[in-house]
Amino acid sequence: MLKRIVTASAALFIAFSATYAQNTPAEPPATQNTTPQPAMPPYRPVPEQTPVPARPAPVTGTTYPTRAAYGYYEDEDDSKLGSTYISVDSWMYPAMLRLYSMGYLDTAFLSMRPWTRRAALHALQESKSDIMADQNDTAVETLAALLNELEAERPGGQIRRGLVAGVENAYVRVMANGGGPVLRDSWHLGQSYINDYGRPYGEGFNTYDGGTYIAEWGRFSLKVRGEYQGSAARKGYSPALAATLSAVDYIPYTGFNARQDTIPEGNTPREDAFRLINATVSVHLLNHEISFGKMDNWFGPARGGGMAWSNNADNIYAFRINRVEPLHIPLLSWLIGPVRYDIFLGPLQGHTYPNSPWVHSSMFAFKPTKNLEFSFQRSAIWGGKAHAPITLHTFLHSFFHFDDTSSDLKFSRDDPGARFSAFSFAYRLPFLRRSVTLLLDSTTHDDVTPPSAPRRAGFRTGLEIPQLPFAPKWEARVEAVLTDYSTSRSTHGTGNYYETVQRQGYTNKGFIFGDWIGREGKGGQAWLTYHLSPKETVEFQYRRKKNAKDFVDQGTTQNTYTLSLMKRLTARTELDAAFSYEAWKAPIWQTGQQNLFTGNFQIKWYPRLLAR
Repeated sequence: MLKRIVTASAALFIAFSATYAQNTPAEPPATQNTTPQPAMPPYRPVPEQTPVPARPAPVTGTTYPTRAAYGYYEDEDDSKLGSTYISVDSWMYPAMLRLYSMGYLDTAFLSMRPWTRRAALHALQESKSDIMADQNDTAVETLAALLNELEAERPGGQIRRGLVAGVENAYVRVMANGGGPVLRDSWHLGQSYINDYGRPYGEGFNTYDGGTYIAEWGRFSLKVRGEYQGSAARKGYSPALAATLSAVDYIPYTGFNARQDTIPEGNTPREDAFRLINATVSVHLLNHEISFGKMDNWFGPARGGGMAWSNNADNIYAFRINRVEPLHIPLLSWLIGPVRYDIFLGPLQGHTYPNSPWVHSSMFAFKPTKNLEFSFQRSAIWGGKAHAPITLHTFLHSFFHFDDTSSDLKFSRDDPGARFSAFSFAYRLPFLRRSVTLLLDSTTHDDVTPPSAPRRAGFRTGLEIPQLPFAPKWEARVEAVLTDYSTSRSTHGTGNYYETVQRQGYTNKGFIFGDWIGREGKGGQAWLTYHLSPKETVEFQYRRKKNAKDFVDQGTTQNTYTLSLMKRLTARTELDAAFSYEAWKAPIWQTGQQNLFTGNFQIKWYPRLLAR
């Protein structure tokens, strides 16, 4: 109450001061001396020095007054407005992550994506005054571009947001592959294309034409993203190789398991089908989005992958409760800072051993300081036909069971499931708060958390440099990833992402939904990006992966080089083009080095949303 009184008093004072300044007459000019002055000798004018720009006053939003820390909003109407999630492959995330590494966006949680449109807007508004005051041209331009993308969420003045609806984007994409076979086996040999929602692709021309529709009204929101996919024919494994890889997974390749989504056996003809990428309905309650449908997930602060979850596989249908705005817990937040959490559960598809298991995930993230964020995540795969029924009892048992399990319990109807845990942090380094961000993401199986069992954990580490010294338009990022740890548990592919009962483990429709590095792999990624503008980039990317020889006979090696361009043809039309060369070796399948050349071309439209 006291704070509201102070805020109201300050507003009245500012308004009175402005009115007074407008109505106060100007001072009369000083009386001029009319006495003639002697002529001055000729002189060379001395150029005036350019004045130092004054530091602008902090910019205070009128529509969303904010509290002092971490994005809490005093406008009660604002807390009752729901909004859709921003797709994790949107250009907005790289832009916002860059702002974070430049020292802004302090209230954003990097490890918990996707963000809702309004949560992103609030984080940007919290940073607006600092960005404007620092006069960093790159940050100001990026802020303007992001706010423009969210213009429908912030009507001018004191007008409340009403209906927001329409086509958010529409796109036409063509992928052309040539020169050799593609890799499409994230569970064993590797993938030629990663973090692409498990889209089908083959040798030749592949097409993906679709769009996204959103609607927001009060607490309620709807998002539907679908596309018509045409994938070229592709070469698959022989029956003998398929049986060999199935044996690696300890699954007999007979009967019901003779065809597995995790093993691309046989040549596949061209496929044409419509598929939903997202389809979500949500209601906003007490700063939570409660959702049901097919939705994005990305857990981890890295760009190249998420050890706990990513968009490498097709999204699952799930029920979700997500605290989308930071939560301040009295007294406790003085120690751990604001908190966010995200809980969901849903079925997995493409499993045969056992068939039709379910998965649930719980994640909690904390920001003890504006420069440090850390998070803990736990997921469990449980149930499955002929193993354990999907009931409230088995769900609660998998949710609350943290003890070691015996073999008898694992193979019984009371099996708590395959449990995986993750830990991550993002830290803006001391003395380099606006120059370097250190990232770490990790995962382990059957341990409470990776820090408690580092020798049995997989890691993704990285550094983000948002602006190179003396080259502010250049950005650099490097990430290294390892799941081939040195203990005896990491042999024959039975380390990260694998489990004794759920033997097709961390997959949905055959693709790993965690990090694309997969089982017993090591490698990494590097990006060098030139920013033409916040929405336009030229980028070079390098990706490398190696699988251990004790997992896949003779091992595998991938080296991928990509040059990409993102360019705005008009204010609402975007061109994305990318050219890749991949050299890969997998002696268990193909003799010698294989060379794959790829061109990706996409035109994307961003129509103006209806907002009233």
